[in-house]
Order: sequence, then C-alpha cells, then structure tokens
Amino acid sequence: MTRPPFPAPRGDRSVIEHELVRELAEKSSSKIVLVVADGLGGLPLDPGGKTELETAITPHLDGLVRRGTSGSSVPVLPGITPGSGPGHLGLFGYDPLEFRIGRGALEATGIGFELGPDDVAARGNFCTLDAAGLISDRRAGRIPSEESFKVVERLQGVKIAGVETFVKPVKEHRFVVVFRGKGLDGAVADTDPQATGVVPLDPQAHTPAAARTAEVASEFVAQARRILADEPKANGMVLRGFAAKPKLPSYEELYRLRAAAIAVYPMYKGLARLVGMTLVGTPHTLDEQVDTLAACWQDYDFFFLHFKYTDSTGEDGAFAQKVKRIEELDRVIPRIEALGPDVLIVTGDHSTPSLMKSHSWHPVPTVLAADTCRPDGLEKFSERECLRGGFGIFPAKHLMLLAMAHAQRLGKYGA
Repeated sequence: MTRPPFPAPRGDRSVIEHELVRELAEKSSSKIVLVVADGLGGLPLDPGGKTELETAITPHLDGLVRRGTSGSSVPVLPGITPGSGPGHLGLFGYDPLEFRIGRGALEATGIGFELGPDDVAARGNFCTLDAAGLISDRRAGRIPSEESFKVVERLQGVKIAGVETFVKPVKEHRFVVVFRGKGLDGAVADTDPQATGVVPLDPQAHTPAAARTAEVASEFVAQARRILADEPKANGMVLRGFAAKPKLPSYEELYRLRAAAIAVYPMYKGLARLVGMTLVGTPHTLDEQVDTLAACWQDYDFFFLHFKYTDSTGEDGAFAQKVKRIEELDRVIPRIEALGPDVLIVTGDHSTPSLMKSHSWHPVPTVLAADTCRPDGLEKFSERECLRGGFGIFPAKHLMLLAMAHAQRLGKYGA
C-alpha cells in the first residue's frame, strides 16, 4: 500500500530517508528495547585515567558487548554539544538538524498539557537571587517538588492583557509556562545565562514575528519576581526552550511499531508522546521502570526506557555518584534480558562528563545485542572500547535503522 509522504520541516533529506523506511518497514513479532542512560559518556578526571563508565563495575553491560556489536554515536554533528531534545530525537531516528523541538514543548507535552495552535511553551527553572538580583543558585537548591508546587500556585496570580497564561509544576525546580494568544511565535532566546553571579537575561526575540512573545515573557517575569520576592529559595526564575508544538511522523506511521515509553521525568515523556509513543505506567525508580516493562511486554513492539541519573550526577560534577548510577543500571540488565528482547540497545543521548559538569560533544558509547549481530571482539562497555566497535563512529539518527534491521523488520531495498 502506498502511503503519502511527510512534509519536510527544514529540508527534504529526512523525508527521503523516512519514505524509504516506511517503504521497507515490515510487521513482525520481534521486540526492541532501547535503554537510554542520559548523559552516559564521560571523561577521566586526570589525564590517562578512567572515565565514569570505565571505572564502574558492569559485568552485565560487558556481557552485552561480548555478544553484540558496539560503536560510538554522534548525536548531532562532530563537535556539536546537544541538548536532551536533539539527543533523543537522533536516537529515535529523526535528524535533529531538520526536526527541531523546543524544550518548552517537550516539558508541556510531558506533563500532559495539550498544546494548541496559538500556544508557545517555555520550560522554567526556579533559581535563587541574592540581594543584588544576581543568581546564586541556578536550581534553587534543587527545591523539593512539594515546595516548588506551592510556589507555582502563587504564580497563578500573573495576568497579562490579551494572553492566557498557564503555569504548571513539573518536578523539583522545574515548571512550565504556556502563553496562549494570537500572533505568538517561539523564536525567543533563553533567559538562562548558564552561570551564577550574574543577572538572568531578558527575553529577546530572534525574529520580528517573536517580538510579541518576548514582550509577554518579560511581563510574566516581572510580575513573577514581585510575587516571589519573599521566597527563601525560589525567588527568581529563568525561561528556556520557547516553542510551539512541532509536527513529527509517529513511530506507527514511520516504523510500523507499537511503541511504549517508560520514563520518570516529564520532558522525556513529552518527547516520546510527540513521536507517538504511549506513556506506560507511573514509575519512580529504575526497578519500577523494569516492572512496568515486564507488565506491558505483550502489548508493544518497541520500548524506550529512560534513565536520568547518569546525567544529573554528571552535571553535579559527582564522579563517584555517576559511577554508582551506572552500576545501578547494570544490575537491571539481566531482568530486561530475561524478557527475551530480540534487540537490546544501551546508549545515551549525549555525554555529560563529571569533569565538565555539563553536556558535551563527545561520541556516546553504544551497544546493540541481538542474535543477528556480528560480534566485534570487544570485552567491556566503555568509551575507549566502543570507539573500536563494529559500528564505528556513526550518526545517532541511524541507530533506529540498525535496530529495525537486527530485529528483521526491514525488507530488501531494490530488486
């Protein structure tokens, strides 16, 4: 059956590739599990030392490497540091250079807010401002959710003429603000200076079409500052990822896969929903995520399981804690294998070295285990080993093609 082509958001290369995938995709009983350890890749603290992944004791991940094929994925382009949105889009098979999704749209969708055609969403971070108005803590001391939810409630008092404003809590210091009105556009710069000891930036329009949105965001921030002036921690905020709802082909349309997402943090739920995955369960821990995976095993073909804490420990510069989180992930691998996936992939959406306390451009270690693999002789799941793997250094957007092929869900191209 011939299926209509998708429109190209920024070019036609991805449309051509997606049309080929749709042409070759076949139904099958095989199952694919994609485990994304957020910010997995790292760096040694000292020259010649070991990374977090190389330091961790990971017998089960090493076992996947021995029976699978490994490589190092490049999330966007060599040398380009990705955000979490582009990093995951690439893993899902969407070129992040052509399909751009703002963080605000991800967060809003992730908490179940249905964005409309006149909506622009932004991800908010509460921060702590000192007496001079300078940022002293970019995350308001990672304020607990039960405290931040009360702060969000206070922001319901913000009123802007001609615009509906929705403020919704997310988790800890994070919240979402959605502006609804005619003539709004998401091309507004972040207000997060990514540093302490400086003032939050003013919302600036990237294009003339976004001037109204920048004005609305400035008014929101001004009113919010007055309302929160007496808060001990969350007396300020920064806004990131202004965006409208994007248009993406779904997993069902593109890959003929019934896809499930098992995540804890709303942003990753949002990204999964935007590509047509079904959010499954309400897990809070990694073990609960694997419980959820087992419970829905018969209902889906593809499973995306997101593990956040390899990223947050890296951003905190907590090398030893990141090692422990990697070992925590390793311990659940046998439970996933026991379900009998035809393809099991473990990778990350980007690297977050503890040394840098931030995302980085470094290629991400990746392993794909399946009976159809050509083993490459590697022994350990690590940055150094994966650089020598059979997949080489490859674009992350090709990972889904490899998953589909190894799951024997792609037909032959041409006669």
